[in-house]
Amino acid sequence: MARHMSDEEIVTRILDGDVRAAGRLMRRVDDNLPSARPILAELFSHTGKARIIGVTGNPGSGKSTLVNQLIGTLRKRGHRVGCVAVDPTSPFSGGAILGDRVRMQQHALDKDVFIRSVATRGNLGGISRSTPAIVQVLDAMSFDVIIIETVGVGQDEVDIVRLADTSIVVNVPGLGDDVQASKAGIMEIADLFVINKADRDGVKRLRRELRTMIELGEGFGEEDWKPKVLETIATRGEGVEALADSIFEHLDWLDTHGESERIEQDRLDHYIALIATGQLERMMANIQQESSWKALLGEVSSRETSPYEAANMMLSKLREAIEE
Repeated sequence: MARHMSDEEIVTRILDGDVRAAGRLMRRVDDNLPSARPILAELFSHTGKARIIGVTGNPGSGKSTLVNQLIGTLRKRGHRVGCVAVDPTSPFSGGAILGDRVRMQQHALDKDVFIRSVATRGNLGGISRSTPAIVQVLDAMSFDVIIIETVGVGQDEVDIVRLADTSIVVNVPGLGDDVQASKAGIMEIADLFVINKADRDGVKRLRRELRTMIELGEGFGEEDWKPKVLETIATRGEGVEALADSIFEHLDWLDTHGESERIEQDRLDHYIALIATGQLERMMANIQQESSWKALLGEVSSRETSPYEAANMMLSKLREAIEE
């Protein structure tokens, strides 16, 4: 049986890089336990140093293999790498994290690599609600590059841009109307486009479509970052060094153009909203278990009370709970 750790001990151990303590806290975060909050609050002052890379794209584009290769490249350059791999458990996504874990086993014995799987649990946005907190834990452990690999995403699932300094959208040739299928959503978030499986037929067409889409997008000024189009064959590690170079080129651009601070503020704004929303949802769930609420639902069902009046009563109860 695992020995109980105090909150203070968990904080100290995480700051010392203890993976077991980090795993325990991440489990609490995943399970949405209130006991995680004070520990995360203690760790917060030790965060803000890591650079966060988001990798997203269509299912089957080879994201996991590419991330695995990128981790190896970053390690060769001396970076400590954390990775959050989001398990596609939502009703509109297929696949399983097991394949990702198998591909990343080569890093299992490297103390400077930490890979954590999390489940979407039906959350829209291509990421899990627990992802920002887990990124915070990795940041506090002094992993200087953190990669978030999302589930295969669709047009409206672009939350990754709220978390990442650099967003990478992975495409693959040979999927028919390659760009049109995605451009209304995730195509607009990319700082870097990667054409993976670039040894397939159709790579020239896809490259042309991506570059045309970029040119037809919002006008780029001389000082603006213009998304790059890169080609990789992740199974052979080809093009991954150039991808790493482009990632750091973009990060340098953010720093020199004052964009890093804006991104950090947007990220924290999003994180605070997630925390508040989660607390409100827990309070609402408690109210919905009360007998008085169930009686009120009966009145709504019989049309004695409108849903709008019931919603106002819910808000009044929430205000009372907050003020307690």
